[in-house]
Amino acid sequence: MSQTSQAADASTVHLSFVELTALLQRIFERHGTRPEVAQCLAFNCASAQRDAAHSHGVFRIPGYLSTLASGWVDGKAVPVVEDIASGFVGVDAANGFAQPALAAARGLLIDKVRSAGIAVLAIRNSHHFAALWPDVEPFAREGLVALSVVNSMTCVVPHGARKPVFGTNPIAFAAPCHGRDPIVFDMATSALAHGDVQIAARDGHEVPPGSGVDRLGQPTQDPEAILDGGALLPFGAHKGSALSMMIELLAAALTGGHFSFEFDWSGHPGAKTPWTGQLIIVIDPDKSRGTPFAQRSEVLVKQMEAAGLTRMAGDRRYAARALAETEGIALRASELRDLEGFL
Repeated sequence: MSQTSQAADASTVHLSFVELTALLQRIFERHGTRPEVAQCLAFNCASAQRDAAHSHGVFRIPGYLSTLASGWVDGKAVPVVEDIASGFVGVDAANGFAQPALAAARGLLIDKVRSAGIAVLAIRNSHHFAALWPDVEPFAREGLVALSVVNSMTCVVPHGARKPVFGTNPIAFAAPCHGRDPIVFDMATSALAHGDVQIAARDGHEVPPGSGVDRLGQPTQDPEAILDGGALLPFGAHKGSALSMMIELLAAALTGGHFSFEFDWSGHPGAKTPWTGQLIIVIDPDKSRGTPFAQRSEVLVKQMEAAGLTRMAGDRRYAARALAETEGIALRASELRDLEGFL
């Protein structure tokens, strides 16, 4: 590539959140999803790109589209909401994406939370290929506390084992905090998110020590070796491994979804989305006694800051979001061309 071509490819364009969401929605609809599904997926991808969570932003679009084209996921699926008990909502995602299933059940879930103080949403037969924090942050903005777990495809070796069993199995948490944005974190229980390994491979970067092994089970910092028959490791050795096991049980066994090792997509070349389950637990802190929860959250945050903490969970995303609101969402010119090529 010439220096002129490299410069053009590296140039940056900026879109508003509305513009990027609309573009992504048109792409999803063009590739066979219902408008409601397209809206959910576009909002999630645009949110991740806006908040600089690039491994789950527009980087994911080719994987979504190849999966839809493969027939592995049903982009027109209509989730079936089940009112199971006073504090329990189930959703059969019907081999569709998890976000539309959450959207379909959200009203009933919140009604139960406001009534009982706590409720669980169990999503099964679903595909989750996105950032997890957008699923929980909106609950915190309504004054609720939310925790969500989702399992994925087998790519993580349990601590002390030789072969992968778990997925990257993220956990996301959101809580209101007086005087500031909600406290939100979203983390894989693997040493790295799978998307971060893919980005490292794309950009020619090594990953940190302890991230993964090659196909022979030997430690490696080469992301290509991890992706080519290798596997990731859990963070924190046995501690991350135990959390990942817990998530398999909550997101698959409890919901009726698949464990990370229980599906076979070999007959669907191009499939990228794990066909598993998701659990969301939502709590209404107004039911507790004493000082309002959001004010207690503020006390904790201030004490952490007094101890020297300079950045809370979620602050980097909020800073990127604020910048995007004034300057627009940054995309490489090549990324925008690729997106427009999908229309």
